[in-house]
Amino acid sequence: MKLGTKIVLSVALLSSLSFASEQFAMSDSDRAMYAEMLENNPADMMVESGSELLSYMGGDAGLAKYLGVTEDELPAYIAGFPRYIKKFDMVVGVDQVLQAMMRDGGHKPLKLKSGNMFDMSAYVKSLANDEKINIDVNANPQMKEAYTLGKEVFETKRGGRGLACLSCHSSDVIGSVLRTQPLPDLSAKGVAVAATWPAYRMTKSSLRTLQRRFQGCMKNALLAVIPLGSKEMVALEVYLTDEAKGATIAIPGLKR
Repeated sequence: MKLGTKIVLSVALLSSLSFASEQFAMSDSDRAMYAEMLENNPADMMVESGSELLSYMGGDAGLAKYLGVTEDELPAYIAGFPRYIKKFDMVVGVDQVLQAMMRDGGHKPLKLKSGNMFDMSAYVKSLANDEKINIDVNANPQMKEAYTLGKEVFETKRGGRGLACLSCHSSDVIGSVLRTQPLPDLSAKGVAVAATWPAYRMTKSSLRTLQRRFQGCMKNALLAVIPLGSKEMVALEVYLTDEAKGATIAIPGLKR
């Protein structure tokens, strides 16, 4: 996918957005709902559904066997995704592993954007809860290449507005309020975004994956939407997961 550059929206313009506290990001009713959902995250039921879906392919034991690790090793191994899998000869996310596992088991693979896939991916990622993100972008040439591409996708301006992911998430504009929401720091020192997705989105009333959230950002910025599971999208997840390396995984997350 070729990333082009057209009109450049200056960081100065974004910086002109008012800085404000979190109180402006939600109404009082939304804040009360958020507090309640922290105790009873609707996505917990979806994660449980994902567990049931995985059971048709042998559950945790079947997944561990497919990945070539023991069940005891599985949580830490999941905490290292996206990663290079030799049998696929490519860097993949958890959802792509699940697709391949379905196919190899004689099942029709779920689409990456399906609700059942989101549920199953969330369950598998939740196996790594309380583990630290341990992605290794220097593990092999393929991971190094993915990191480099992901950084390029994150920083390259494109579309009619000349926006990049970096336009809203550089250190110069973090904390600015855009569409009633403070622009977050995506690193481990900030919200550690890769550690809390898949997550339940209150505004969508559904469980979403990190890549699906990327697509939402692209759509809102009027950018061409990069397909789920594409080389560029996986690379973007690699880059931002590395930014959050060391953060504690807590899935499912809860987002506005």
